[in-house]
Amino acid sequence: MYEDYQQKITSIRERGLFRSLKKVEKRRGSKIRVDGKEYLNLSSNDYLGIAVDEEFHKEFYQPMGDENRIDCFGLGSSSSRLLSGNSFLYDQLEKELALWYKKESALVFNSGYHANLGILPALTGKDDVVFSDKENHASLIDGLKLSEGEFFRFPHLDYDKLEEILKKKRNLYKKAVIVSESVFSMDGDRADLKRLAELKEKYDCMLYIDEAHAAGVLGETGQGQSEEDGVSGKIDILVGTFGKALAGVGAYAVMDEIVKDMLVNTMRPFIFTTALSPVQLYWSLTVVKKIPFMKEQRNHLKKISKLLRTGLAERGFQTGGDSQIIPVFIGENEKAVKKSEALQKEGLLLFPIRPPTVPAGTARIRISLGAFLSEQEMEWILSVFEKGGKE
Repeated sequence: MYEDYQQKITSIRERGLFRSLKKVEKRRGSKIRVDGKEYLNLSSNDYLGIAVDEEFHKEFYQPMGDENRIDCFGLGSSSSRLLSGNSFLYDQLEKELALWYKKESALVFNSGYHANLGILPALTGKDDVVFSDKENHASLIDGLKLSEGEFFRFPHLDYDKLEEILKKKRNLYKKAVIVSESVFSMDGDRADLKRLAELKEKYDCMLYIDEAHAAGVLGETGQGQSEEDGVSGKIDILVGTFGKALAGVGAYAVMDEIVKDMLVNTMRPFIFTTALSPVQLYWSLTVVKKIPFMKEQRNHLKKISKLLRTGLAERGFQTGGDSQIIPVFIGENEKAVKKSEALQKEGLLLFPIRPPTVPAGTARIRISLGAFLSEQEMEWILSVFEKGGKE
């Protein structure tokens, strides 16, 4: 019965693409224990260090008592949001998000994948069109495929090409959406949000930006790159996630009220799923209230990111991006696997990123930094790479 599966797995192994799950046993500060060995954690999306902040957690659990144990700290919602699962904490969290972003409304989802999978199919029909960056996340690509509308993918960060496509195609459709990540997850590079905002207005499009890797990290109050670039008011749908810098589970989008109404009534991943647990909503509400005031962590993250990226380049490594995500390009899958294994032996938790996650021939070691790391640890990382990274 499983012969075809075995053939596919054999092929995956032969191409150096086989993946397996690791067992994480303990996390404390910058250290993580995996399968019995302790490493420096360089593969986390905990960009502000909240997930390993013990004082933060102690403060969060202080109010837990018999009176609010189920309503605020309950582990099960037991229903979808449109039935009996819509805890009052959803309302508080969405109001707090809308206030933070200065938008009319917000909507919370079970994950970033859930959000991106469902938004485009809910908001576009057969007479509409979407223009998407070719390096957008898999969740956005899957959302494109599920949409009834037409879509065009433009070369990564090539906005002249995007405008060329807009000139030819925009007037053939009713509604149009331009969609892009702000900070791209695999390369750590950034979209030109100002240019995208200009094109959105010039060609009468909606602008949909995924700030998953920028929310909490960039901007004066941590809204993301849109705040840093001064274009927040021009973005029609801004998606963020609780699963990265905000150290929780779930995702959110901020938008106009009419767009929220459309999603609540037509978005299948929103309608046909059990709601998040009360304790997760309460945690996210607590975190969202603190994010605007975490400027010290944001500044520290920028500092160590620059220090490490510059240091790697000075030592002859090919790196990319302009964020806390630092890809070190290797090329071949097998070499990337061997490189990550060598670095793991030295105590660095780093993994190879290979196709289909990235294009063929661009396998890399992806470093993901968090504010829980120190400048001294950056120097140690550089010494490890210098010692054996080029072998």
